[in-house]
Amino acid sequence: MPTSSLSRALWPAAVLAALLPTSSQAAALDGAALSPLWALPFAGLLLSIALLPLIAPAFWHHHFGKIAAAWALLFAVPCALVFGGGAIAQTVVHALLAEYLPFIVLLTALYTVAGGIFVRGNLHGSAALNTGLLAIGAALASLMGTTGAAMLLLRPLLRANDDRARQAHVVIFFIFIVANAGGALTPLGDPPLFLGFLQGVDFFWMLRHILTETLFLVLALLAVFFLVDRWFWRRDGVRPRDPTADTPRLRFEGLVNLPLLLAIVGLVLMSGFWKGSPVFDILGTPVSLAAALRDLGLVAVTLISLAVTPKQVHHDNGFAWAPMAEVAKLFAGIFLTIAPVIAMLQAGANGPFGAVVAAVTRADGTPAPAMYFWITGLLSAFLDNAPTYLVFFHTAGGDPQALMTALAPVLAAISTGAVFMGALSYIGNAPNLMVKAIAEHQGVAMPGFFGYMAWSCAVLLPLFALITLVWF
Repeated sequence: MPTSSLSRALWPAAVLAALLPTSSQAAALDGAALSPLWALPFAGLLLSIALLPLIAPAFWHHHFGKIAAAWALLFAVPCALVFGGGAIAQTVVHALLAEYLPFIVLLTALYTVAGGIFVRGNLHGSAALNTGLLAIGAALASLMGTTGAAMLLLRPLLRANDDRARQAHVVIFFIFIVANAGGALTPLGDPPLFLGFLQGVDFFWMLRHILTETLFLVLALLAVFFLVDRWFWRRDGVRPRDPTADTPRLRFEGLVNLPLLLAIVGLVLMSGFWKGSPVFDILGTPVSLAAALRDLGLVAVTLISLAVTPKQVHHDNGFAWAPMAEVAKLFAGIFLTIAPVIAMLQAGANGPFGAVVAAVTRADGTPAPAMYFWITGLLSAFLDNAPTYLVFFHTAGGDPQALMTALAPVLAAISTGAVFMGALSYIGNAPNLMVKAIAEHQGVAMPGFFGYMAWSCAVLLPLFALITLVWF
C-alpha cells in the first residue's frame, strides 16, 4: 500500500500535518542546540497535574483539557516560529503516531474490557481473604493492566470490608500492590512499560529480568499487609450489621469480555513478534503495518466490548468515560511537550541537561543503576511515571538493544523505579487517584496527600532500600 494511502486510511491527523509547508524536509530537533527553557512547557504541565488537583480541584476538574492545550501551544507556537512549520509538523506527527495513539488505544481497550466485568456477591474481609484478593490483583495487573485490575477488584474488596471499622489501610495497600507493583512484568501492566515496548523493548524482557525484584516487593507487601490487617481486625472487630447482604455465592458477569482480554494480549504480542512487517515513513516517523493492525484491532476490541457488555454491568461497575477522557487530554499535552526534553537528554553529557546525565553516571563514565532507580522513582512519585520513564530511557541512550543487553541493569532500574515508586504518592500513577476517588465515594475515609505519604514512606522506602542493596 502506498504511504499516502496508508496515512489516509489509518492516520488522518498525519495527513493534515503533512499539508504544512516543508514538513517532509524537516530535520529532527537538535537537542544540543536547544536552551533548557524549551523544557518549561513540559515542567509546567507536570506541575499543573501534580498541584492543581490539590490546591484548586474545582478549577482543575473543569479546565484540565484547556490547561494541557495551553502548555502544548506554549511549546508548539514558539517551535514553529523559531524552527519552521516543518519542524513542528514532524514533532507532532512523531508524538502522535509513535507514542500517543498506541498508548491511548491500548489504555482505552484495557479500561473498557475490564470495566465490562463485574463481580457480584459479598465476601467477609478477614486478613487472609484480603491478602488473597490483593495477591490475585497483583497477578492480574500484569495481564490486564493496573487500571484494569483495579477496576475489576476494588469494588468487591470494598464490599468485603464495609463491615470493618477501619478500611483505609486496605485501600492503601491495594494501591501499593495492585495499582503499581503488580504491573511490573509486562508492557500491558503499567503505562511506562508500554512506552518502553513502543521504543523497542521486548515484550517478555521484564518477566525475564525483574521478576525476582517484583516478587520480593509484592510478597513483602502482602506479608506486611497481612500483619497490619490482622492487627486492625483484632483491635476493632466488625460492625454489628454488615451493610452488604450475604449471597449464596459469587457470580461473575460480563464474562464475554474475557476472550476480548485475550485478544488484547494477542494483538500486542503480534506487533512485537512480527519483525518483518512493512514499514511506512510518515514525515520521518516509521509506522509498521504490524503496529497499525494492532491499533486498529484494539479499537475493534473496544467497540465490540461496548456492544456486547450488558448495560447493567456497566452501571453496577460505575463505568464512565471521564477518567479516560482526562488521561487522553493530559497525555496529548505530555507527549508533545516532552519532545524537546528528550532531544536535549539525547544530546548527552554535553547537552543542556548534562547535569542530569552526570547524576546517574559514575566517575568512570559508566551508568549507575542505583541512581537511575532512585531518581527515576522519586520523580515518578511526584510527576507521573510514564513520561518520567521515557525521559530516563533516553537519558540512558535510548537504544533498546543496548539497554536490553549490555545495559540491562540500567533498564531494570528505570523500569522498577518508575513502576514501584509510582506508589509513593497519589499522583505517581493514574490508577492511584482513581482508586482513592472510588473508595471515598463508597464511604471510606481515605487519608489526605501527606497522610497517604506517611504510610507509603514508612512501608515502601525500607523495601526500596533493600532492593537497591540486593539488585542495584
